[in-house]
Amino acid sequence: MTRNPLALLLRRARRLSVVLLALGLSLPLAAQVRESALPPPGINAPFENPNVTQWIEAFEREGREIWDKRVAIVDALGLRPGMRVADVGAGTGFFVRLMADRVGPQGVVYAVDIARNFVEAIERRAQQDGQTWIRGVVNPPDRTGLPEGSVDLVFTSDTYHHFEYPQAMLASIHRSLRPGGELVVIDFERIPGLSSPWVLAHVRAGKPTVIREIEAAGFTLIEEIPLLRYNFMLRFRRP
Repeated sequence: MTRNPLALLLRRARRLSVVLLALGLSLPLAAQVRESALPPPGINAPFENPNVTQWIEAFEREGREIWDKRVAIVDALGLRPGMRVADVGAGTGFFVRLMADRVGPQGVVYAVDIARNFVEAIERRAQQDGQTWIRGVVNPPDRTGLPEGSVDLVFTSDTYHHFEYPQAMLASIHRSLRPGGELVVIDFERIPGLSSPWVLAHVRAGKPTVIREIEAAGFTLIEEIPLLRYNFMLRFRRP
């Protein structure tokens, strides 16, 4: 007797529903918490022509964890005079300025961002402050725009989830680093049931997925730095 494929499919679906209910999940919730492979469409639209003053007010404010812990974050990077480093997704540049203080005139800090307005504002501030070893780079969304083997460390803060082409960007970061160079990633903790609805909707992947993606790009996870509450901070190395 020939089996009815539709009936078989329905039975399997019912079995799946029973399993999900036993786990405390429903089908709609299971779909809701599933992580996507790419960020939401238009996630970088606000940075096509950003108002720098408005973003300074948003990024550089008390109560924002990354701003409040900025000095401790840079301390944890272990920068030394003469190092060549890059802040990918530099935004308004507050990390860039702190990094420039640590590496000194013998080093280089690349301020990398897809928004020309941000990069030009960082360059103007660097000239005013005499930090002439800061160099701005306006990058396309699929690569850093940095020369191959040009930096000792790449840093990115609350930017990984904005990568529109994560595999291509990670490959570009890998090429930009010298052998033994490091990648430090800060991004939002994304934990269904604990993270805010905004994070769940805005941030495409949680820490386990980020680790898998970066390791698949040829990096080795060295440590997780327990410095932040609402974000994670991971250090990887290029072999």
